[in-house]
This record gives sequence, structure tokens and C-alpha cells, in this order.
Amino acid sequence: MMLKEALSAAECVATQLSQDGDRYAELGRKLRSTSFSTALTIARGSSDHACAYAAYLIMARLGRVVASLPMSLVTLNKSPLITRDTLAISISQSGQSPDVVEPIKYFRDGGATTIALVNDIDSPLAHAAEWAMPLRAGKELSVAATKSFITSMVAGARLVAAWQNDPELLEGLEALPDSLRAATSEDWSKAIEVLAPARNIMVVGRGISFPVALEASLKFKETSALQAEAFSGAEIKHGPMALIEEGYPLVIFATRGATQASLLQLATEMRGRGARVLLAAPADVADRDLTLPVAATPDLDPIVAIQAFYVMAAQLSAARGMDPDAPRHLSKVTKTN
Repeated sequence: MMLKEALSAAECVATQLSQDGDRYAELGRKLRSTSFSTALTIARGSSDHACAYAAYLIMARLGRVVASLPMSLVTLNKSPLITRDTLAISISQSGQSPDVVEPIKYFRDGGATTIALVNDIDSPLAHAAEWAMPLRAGKELSVAATKSFITSMVAGARLVAAWQNDPELLEGLEALPDSLRAATSEDWSKAIEVLAPARNIMVVGRGISFPVALEASLKFKETSALQAEAFSGAEIKHGPMALIEEGYPLVIFATRGATQASLLQLATEMRGRGARVLLAAPADVADRDLTLPVAATPDLDPIVAIQAFYVMAAQLSAARGMDPDAPRHLSKVTKTN
């Protein structure tokens, strides 16, 4: 089921892109005409990783600093947060968890602009937000989110493109379904050979690729019971490098952009220290181990990168004798306060 749903992501994205264009344009005009002193994201798990991607785009393209809200400030501490001139963005597949819904209600009641990118458009979260934008991923049965994560990233990029009113990004989005279909055919079998017997792993990204590292790390744990930690390439030398020993597996997502050169250099250095590096990079990087597909513009590359990863992750789970559709101790909808 996980693999089937991952492979359906391109069609889900095509469906999303074919709808709600006027609504996104209207939201873009609203955002351009509103002054924000604070911008926040509100999410858990894979949805939080999608928020990190959207936040990076907002900061890089629009110059607005975005923070991830610790939801317990609202749900448990009952902190008197200032809501005036605030933008609050939430992403969720189910829209059910109280610790996501309550903060959106809190900020909306306080006059903030609230946006929910949500798959279940009839959920409590969708009703709580001023702007509820459907992911249109269809029903997701696998516990491990795949198509809903990809459609969440796309919705976040659509939000930014509408806000910025950027023709290049809008055109790049339209080309995504074809890029996603191509990404499913990338051969990542080398990763399965290395990771099937592994006990632990570091997953590395930087800048716009770091949310992909976070998501990949979660999926390694969730579907393969593989102890995985995600780090920014800029943080490896601040302690985590002490874990590196001969044969230690390291997956590095070196997508295009300003941070790529530093990640390629890191891969070379870690190989010199004995790590078993799996460098995921575009086809023009000669010493790559895994080929990263690319999108029409580098800012969309993380979306097609995670598509290639999901296909491998489902195959890796099976290679490790596990069922990716039935992770231990987990359920599809998680509700926390």
C-alpha cells in the first residue's frame, strides 16, 4: 500500500494543480496586502517537515522570518501569545489532532491570518482556519504518509508562488507531475544493498534539502525500524561526527542550490573518515551514488527527491523483513494535546 500510494503522487499533484487556482490567487493577494510581524507554522511529524520546506521558501523568497510553534505553549501552558499581525500556517493530512487545531483556533480568534493546508477538507482543522486549502491527495490508507506529504509540499510551494506572484515558480509547479513520474523510475537499489543490514544511519541535508533529510529519517524509523537521525550538513562537525566510524552509513541529499557545494565537500570528507556515504545528487555530479531527479526549478527539487526516496524506502522495508503498511505501535491518525 505504501508503494502504491507513493507511486500515485504524480496524479494527486496533477489533481491538486488543476483545482483551486482562483482560491490560491485570492490568498496571494490577501498575503501581499497584509503586514505580518510574526509568521508561524503549526504541525507534527511529516506535516512539520512539509512546513519546514514551505517556511524555507517563504524566508528565501519573501524575506519573512518563519518559526515553528511549540504547540504546548497554547494547549498546555496557556501562554498569552500575541496574535496581532501574525500569519499562522498549519499542514495536516487528517486535520484531527487537537494540538494542531487548538492553536489555529487561538490565533484566528485573536485576529491572525490562519491557513490550513489539509487533506480532509471537512476536518476540525479545516473548519478552524480562515483559509482551508485542500491537498487533494485522496484517501491515504498506509500509516506512512507519502502522497499526502508530497501534496503538502506542493501546496506549500503554491502558497509561496501565489504570495510572491512569481511566474517561474508557477510554471515550474505545472511541470511537477511529469517530474514526479520520472522520479519513480530512478534506480536506488544501491541504497538497499547498504541499508538492509544497517543498524543506524545519519541522513544529511542543508537549506532547502534539510526537510527532505528530516522526512527520510522519519521514514527509516517508521517503516524499517532503522535508527536514523537527520542533521544539517552544517551541524555534522558540532558533535555528530564523533559517531562516524568505518562503514557508518550516511545518506546525503545534495539538491541543487546554494548549499549543494558544501554537501558535496562533506561527502568527500566523510568518505575520507571511513563513512559509507550514499550521496544522492543530480546526474551532473560524477561521484554520486544515487541519482536525484530534478524539477523545472531548483526550489522544487526537494519534492521530486522525496518521491525517489519513497520508492526505495518501501523496498527497503521489505528487504529488512518488515511490512511498511503496518509499522509497530503506530496508527494512521495521531491525536496529541
